[in-house]
Amino acid sequence: MHTSTSVSDAASGTVHRLRWRIVDIVVASVIGVASGLIFLAWNIGYLGPKALLEPLLPGLQGLLDGPWLFAGVLGALIIRKPGAAIYTEVLAAVVSALVGNQWGGFLTIEAGIVQGLGAEIVFLIFFYKKWSLPVAVLAGAGAALAGGINNMILWYVGADAAFTTVYLISTVLSGAVIAGGLSWLLARGLAKTGALDRFASGREARGRV
Repeated sequence: MHTSTSVSDAASGTVHRLRWRIVDIVVASVIGVASGLIFLAWNIGYLGPKALLEPLLPGLQGLLDGPWLFAGVLGALIIRKPGAAIYTEVLAAVVSALVGNQWGGFLTIEAGIVQGLGAEIVFLIFFYKKWSLPVAVLAGAGAALAGGINNMILWYVGADAAFTTVYLISTVLSGAVIAGGLSWLLARGLAKTGALDRFASGREARGRV
């Protein structure tokens, strides 16, 4: 009887931990919209670096993909709930699509779904229990790999093996460092200010339970 009750309590605790609250939805939405505004700036800002990198080595422009991948990782690190990575990344893509960009609305949102899913799968593999820097880096790399493969299918059809290899390695590195590592640092920085005290991510960073 005691064992049965303990198992039931543990299951109830897990469900409660993973259930979305209103504050989760609100903060995730703020992260998504704010990230979408950064996407808009990078939609134009990346053109200069791209013009420099492409002549050096075709495919090296993948190093510029990271700023489009961080929303999902950052959202998941802060909210720590299933679906947070997809929600924030897709919402950021929707903002970018609504304002308008050179890739079109549908493909922008489609890319957001794919990239968010790439990050989400990594957090799922760790059962939404591990939020360390290595896991964040893996999630950023996962978002980049999913997005990179999607880009190869949509935008680089017929590319040779050399381009494909350089591009995928470059985008995964960018995702790991920018979307993964920098998002982890940003989440930790926000938590230490007390702004995230209503979240486990904030309480953990400030040494609270």
